[in-house]
Amino acid sequence: MKRIMIIMAAAAVLCTGLPSLAQVPAGPDATYKYAQRDSCELFLDIYEPDERLAGSGADAKPTIIFMFGGGFIGGERDTPHDRKWFNAMADRGYRVVSIDYRLGLKGAAKVGVAQVNLIDNAIHMAVDDLFSATVFLIDNAESLGIDPDNLVISGSSAGAISVLQAEYELCNRNPCAQVLPEDFRYAGVMSFSGAILSREGALDYAEKPSPVLLLHGTADKVVNYTQIRFFNLGFFGSSRIADRFSRLGFEYWILRFAGRGHEIAGFMYETIDSQIYFLENEVMTRSCRTVDATISDPTLPSGENASRSRKELYGGSE
Repeated sequence: MKRIMIIMAAAAVLCTGLPSLAQVPAGPDATYKYAQRDSCELFLDIYEPDERLAGSGADAKPTIIFMFGGGFIGGERDTPHDRKWFNAMADRGYRVVSIDYRLGLKGAAKVGVAQVNLIDNAIHMAVDDLFSATVFLIDNAESLGIDPDNLVISGSSAGAISVLQAEYELCNRNPCAQVLPEDFRYAGVMSFSGAILSREGALDYAEKPSPVLLLHGTADKVVNYTQIRFFNLGFFGSSRIADRFSRLGFEYWILRFAGRGHEIAGFMYETIDSQIYFLENEVMTRSCRTVDATISDPTLPSGENASRSRKELYGGSE
């Protein structure tokens, strides 16, 4: 394993200059219903890539499945805030699929560690929906022009928790992952301020995870950067996940945003160059490297601007 430890200035790898919200980004190229639940229908939007940059064969760029944030209480698959990033990825040759998922904590008055059963249920409802969306894409891969072996999952906040949990369940071949083909694996995972819930102590993997990119603020108090632990119950944030990967001999990529909070969950557009670097130099090349970067970037939104980004992320509420 080649291990790379990098302390870098984010100005060298991050893209800045978020467009004005007055410039409403283009909507999806297609929308499909992918599942029918007792309580609702679930849809996904597809943003097609620039064909000149999408590549083909072994050089084809992956399709990115995205899960929105909102604390499992709110959020939508097609907000203008997220669409800016979808379109930017599509312009760089990546197809983006943004999915609905059920909000398992919608209407909950108070949610904390004492409500772990509610939280666990909400996370696994979202994971189930992600797996259903994945099956839809696999079953319709030919007509949609999608390579089912080249799917990357990504998410913000609650969505990031969901994609990390999904990869954990899949690596351990837990029952909820049985809807997927027996030999199926995602090509990669990108988590914007996520975590993994375990009720069996420290994280353990029966199979090696796919390439994982973790982005997290070191001062995040919404989705803890390190961990919340109570006996065998653990909610493990990005830093603890990276530590565990290191102990198990797995490669990983983590961007630690020094002193930043949960606003990093909404900075998909601002950090797009880092994501492209990960996709092109780890996922597409099937390399095995560890990149561990601590970032202090004064060009990222802060103060009122960061609060505004977080309000956009959560649909107008803190």
